[in-house]
Amino acid sequence: MVNYLAVVVAAVVSMVVGGLWYSPVLFGNMWMKLSGIDKKKMKQLQKKAVRGYVLMFVSSFVMAFVLAEFVRVGNIGTFADGAKLAGWIWLGFLAPLTFGPFMWEGKPLKLCVLNAAYWLVTLPLMAGVLAVWP
Repeated sequence: MVNYLAVVVAAVVSMVVGGLWYSPVLFGNMWMKLSGIDKKKMKQLQKKAVRGYVLMFVSSFVMAFVLAEFVRVGNIGTFADGAKLAGWIWLGFLAPLTFGPFMWEGKPLKLCVLNAAYWLVTLPLMAGVLAVWP
């Protein structure tokens, strides 16, 4: 059975990492430049931030729930094994999808690498939390 508290915590981990990753402290300025978002456009986006955060949390919750099922079915009980599982999931599913915008939409490769790296950091942390939380 899935531990819903662990799923919520894993979703929060995703949100915290995303908040840091895409902030000016880490890669926010690079993300804005590569995405073609200037300060004026950012102000407009910030007006819709609550909606965006709610939808991102729902998405993170769904992802954490599915990860929890993988952890459960795989009988994974250590942080390292959870992270390893997530690494394989990232390589097989998220990385190829993350590079679609580069291949088909003309988005900058650096932007796709930045986004793929975010998931490479986030997914193992989420799965690690789910693996160690009974």
